[in-house]
Amino acid sequence: MSSITQTQALDVPSAIAQRRSIKTFKTDPIAPELLKQLVELTVAAPSSFNIQDWQIILVQDEAQKAALSAASWNQQQIVQAPVTFVFAADPNVGERDLTPIFERATETGAWNEGTVNYFKSAIPQFQAGLGDKRREYAIKDAIIAATHLVLAAESLGLSTCFMNGWIEDQVKQVIGAENNPDLAIAVLVPVGYAAEPRLNPGRLPFSSNVSVDRIGNPYEG
Repeated sequence: MSSITQTQALDVPSAIAQRRSIKTFKTDPIAPELLKQLVELTVAAPSSFNIQDWQIILVQDEAQKAALSAASWNQQQIVQAPVTFVFAADPNVGERDLTPIFERATETGAWNEGTVNYFKSAIPQFQAGLGDKRREYAIKDAIIAATHLVLAAESLGLSTCFMNGWIEDQVKQVIGAENNPDLAIAVLVPVGYAAEPRLNPGRLPFSSNVSVDRIGNPYEG
């Protein structure tokens, strides 16, 4: 059984302030309904034109976890945590049939016929205009979704870690995407219950990297 003690979700500011990058996890499972809630809050993230140009793979099988850890320089948090979210970014989504997205937005009343018709031409034009930056923009959308996951998890009593240190081609093999050369791995995020707390290492003063109007005009707060 999981050692959940938190019964009320944290508000967003509290989740942001409390979040730490946890490197050691308990093996306690995440209840299926809680995992579903995490997924729902993750895919609620915005994306360019709402094209949702991410693929999110929940790595839970023990053999898959071991393989993913091996593709990540043997970092053990993947093995320890009950699930690792792999965020992949697909730079080609904008060129595909977006009818399901248009139909859903019409059903909700968010987009009218004029909006849909505009997007039908604007999206492929925008994607074509990005050129070599399509990968960068898709990764950006995936990272935004990953941030939603991290804060949602924190608010619900779970811990996470944005991971660096993995070999993209090997990660793609683990998730079955080795034959998709354009797919990019954006970030790996183990999710589970922290085995030990970590303190806040602090941040630089605003004046060091927050400016007003132009770089070099420091924001003092």
